[in-house]
Amino acid sequence: METPQIEMGGFKVNSPQVPNGGLRPTMGGSWNSRGTIERTLRSIKIVIFTSKLNLLMPFGPASIILHFTSRRHGLIFLFSMLGITPLAERLGYATEQLAVYTGPTVGGLLNATFGNATEMIIAIYALKNGMIRVVQQSLLGSILSNMLLVLGCAFFAGGIIHRNKDQVFSKATAVVNSGLLLMAVMGLMFPAVLHFTHSEVRQGASEVALSRFSSCIMLVAYASYLYFQLSGRSNIYSPIGSEEVHNEDATEEEEEAEIGMWEAVTWLAVLTLWVSVLSEYLVNTIEGASDSLNLPVAFISVILLPIVGNAAEHASAIMFAMKDKLDITLGVAIGSSTQISMFVIPFCVVIGWMMGQKMDLNFQLFETATLFITVLVVAFMLQDGTANYLKGLMLILCYLIVAASFFVHVDPQSSDG
Repeated sequence: METPQIEMGGFKVNSPQVPNGGLRPTMGGSWNSRGTIERTLRSIKIVIFTSKLNLLMPFGPASIILHFTSRRHGLIFLFSMLGITPLAERLGYATEQLAVYTGPTVGGLLNATFGNATEMIIAIYALKNGMIRVVQQSLLGSILSNMLLVLGCAFFAGGIIHRNKDQVFSKATAVVNSGLLLMAVMGLMFPAVLHFTHSEVRQGASEVALSRFSSCIMLVAYASYLYFQLSGRSNIYSPIGSEEVHNEDATEEEEEAEIGMWEAVTWLAVLTLWVSVLSEYLVNTIEGASDSLNLPVAFISVILLPIVGNAAEHASAIMFAMKDKLDITLGVAIGSSTQISMFVIPFCVVIGWMMGQKMDLNFQLFETATLFITVLVVAFMLQDGTANYLKGLMLILCYLIVAASFFVHVDPQSSDG
């Protein structure tokens, strides 16, 4: 019996036949599937089992079980915080792996986006329930945490590791970000000033109308900033001397890639989803935790929530600073603050508008003044394009002052109620 021939790409090849007359399946398909399974298992091993911090992961499911079996809000709040922390750190790791393939600019932008996805989901969820002050305070807290605590810890850790020199970053990029943050402060300041000087044309309505108009302008400004960053013009803003070490960095980055690009993208999506689920339980227990832990709701919203929500930025910013990649650190910490102030906050105002909620940019006088001083302090720290452990320590100490201020601050709207 002749062996049947199959034509493949112009050539005739022999195809072995099995006894029942069918063609024997080729090994290519099984090899591909086996390779996919091996890559998946290797990826799970690297992402899940290499970090000691992942020992805290069981606290996540435990908080969900507690939610359905008991009403101990303080414990659920604590377990949710502990459960989110390792997930957020792994989010930073996955973004670092992706940054190897995309480059520092897009890598920093991705980290800021995935880091802020949790805050945005919390904000929309809270807006739906009419919790406007929780939205305002948690977003304000995220900005303060990123600019003072995250950047301060990154500068301090990087400065300790490289204590014999000043670390250098792109001065021009820092100036652009500082300008955008000052523009955001301006957008938040005028509705507050309008409210507290009682100079509105229509009481209550003018403030909301101004907020919605300013939000649209801020969204246009942020879209322009993204185009400016991603259009290739940002190559001008590379640090001095980066040309000489480009080849060394490229070799180092190739060695650092531990998982594939699409694996990193998949992990980012999965981790963001799980963090968002736990964040919902976290928000639901804020008021109960405030009573059981005897802490003001404003302190929990502005200080505790953002520390957990920004754990991804915190971990990755410190990692990059210790590796002397301060441009990515700034892209993560300051970029995240810029994104929250120029995109997430205006976006929430517009979403609130669509939902029929009167979300505005009046964050009250105390919060607006805190943000204004913070932006000024950070802008002065960044103006010379260098970083060291002293600057990091100063930023951390500034954050402690802010935290103490919110600990003794009573939200005027809650006291009125």
